[in-house]
Amino acid sequence: MALLKRLFVFLTAGYLLTSFKEKETTWVAIGDSITYLNDHLDETGNRVTKGYLTRVTEQLPGLQYINKGFNGWTSGGIAKRIDSLGLTKADIYSVFLGTNDWWQGRPVGTLDDYKNNKGNISVYGSYRIIINKLRSLNPEAKILLITPMQRGDFVYLADHNNNAYGSYKDKNGQSLEAFANAIDSIGAFEHIPVVDLYHNKQLKPENMVKFKRLKDPQTGVYTNYKYPEYTQPAYNPATDEYPYPLEAINLTYDGLHPSDKGNAIITKAIVKKLK
Repeated sequence: MALLKRLFVFLTAGYLLTSFKEKETTWVAIGDSITYLNDHLDETGNRVTKGYLTRVTEQLPGLQYINKGFNGWTSGGIAKRIDSLGLTKADIYSVFLGTNDWWQGRPVGTLDDYKNNKGNISVYGSYRIIINKLRSLNPEAKILLITPMQRGDFVYLADHNNNAYGSYKDKNGQSLEAFANAIDSIGAFEHIPVVDLYHNKQLKPENMVKFKRLKDPQTGVYTNYKYPEYTQPAYNPATDEYPYPLEAINLTYDGLHPSDKGNAIITKAIVKKLK
């Protein structure tokens, strides 16, 4: 009889522990290299110690992420391959794209492209395909849209020939802000929350890096130029040193990809929405 009592107490305790265990929530994060790098910190030259996905899940117990970030991809690339990305049913989906769409000169389009499901012809059309897919996987899931953040002059750490000017200048006649505004308008139309990083006051172009080290055009001497002065001297990837030494890191480590400090700001904005 005593043995049965002990067994009953043990089973009851086990049941209660299971009942009070934090419910696990699955979060599928779709994005470009900013999302991808969370799980590939070696590709940052270990200049980043923790990405935004890890930081968010640390602050929200019970939340587990699945990283669906793809280096260099646009919303058009995601939409084109949407059925082959291995996306699964989840409780939360986030979509953090747009900066590569801007740089690659994709048309942003109009809200009608989204409303009328015109296909993968513009960023608006691409987002309709993506959101349709997420809703087909789980109609009850929460969706979070994240706009691209502003960017400084980008120089890839592993290949200095891979570089791009910042969002202070239009590309293909379009501003990066137009892409951020498109994502914001999709969120407003669909009543989907948006984390607007582009207009985040902390993520200003002058804060992307502390300086860019370039040769003075007159003297040839390396000089630390701050924004916006660094937009004028030319950078030659074939002959010049990498323009962002460790001491230049601020909100990004290469002019584009968030540093630990930048990821902390992104995390705070996402956690605020997810809560």
